Amino acid sequence: MTGSDESPSFRLAYVPGVTPAKWARIWQERRPGVPLTLLQVPAADAPGLLRAEEADAAFVRLPVDRTFFSAIPLYTETTVVVVPKDHLITAADEVTLADLADEVVFHPLDDVFDWAAPPGEPGFERPATTPDAIELVAAGVGLLIVPQSLARLYHRRDLTYRPVTDAPRSGVALSWPEEATTDLVEDFIGIVRGRTVNSSRGRTAEKREAEKGRGRAQQGGGRQKPGTGKSTGAKPASRTAARGRAGSGGGGKAAKRGRPRRGS
Repeated sequence: MTGSDESPSFRLAYVPGVTPAKWARIWQERRPGVPLTLLQVPAADAPGLLRAEEADAAFVRLPVDRTFFSAIPLYTETTVVVVPKDHLITAADEVTLADLADEVVFHPLDDVFDWAAPPGEPGFERPATTPDAIELVAAGVGLLIVPQSLARLYHRRDLTYRPVTDAPRSGVALSWPEEATTDLVEDFIGIVRGRTVNSSRGRTAEKREAEKGRGRAQQGGGRQKPGTGKSTGAKPASRTAARGRAGSGGGGKAAKRGRPRRGS
């Protein structure tokens, strides 16, 4: 089912670490009559929000349920380990999971990675959220592995981070229920894909072009194209007359001028 009626607003959810400001600005420029409502939600809650039709689309972390959702992968983030600024790890430009084997590594309940076996030594507790885990890292009781955007989002002056070269990586995608691919969703897809106003070929643009085409066809429906009438076999009068003048008038005079006079 695809929607044809525009809703009074377009509801866009996004998970922590994603910055939708650029796309929101372009939306406001192109669709000023349709307000954009931004909803920040925990990564684990985004799919449920879409299923409940409380958002039209969302920036989510992969993977998603492809039997229900459509998704356009956008980018994959670097994975980093967050550490205190005076930690020994800061001496290296990047680390591996093996370098963290003897470290306490927190695994919060909202961790975006699906670890088969979390690296490092387990913490004394599992923090409820990533911000809670950041607080524990700042207290000097452990480390935290997150996508780089989350390390930047929860930045503190007493913390820093280093890339983890062999850790899982988190991908970000634009997702929406496949059966709810409305015209507004198509318009937003065009913005995310970087289409210009002139090059956008979304559902709304195609619909408008089709309506213009039907209007032109109706306006020209009563006009008869040249040469569509039945042929009578008669030659155009102007051509006939021209040939007559050239054959009888012009040829006769030439013959008279070339005929010798009698008795000369």
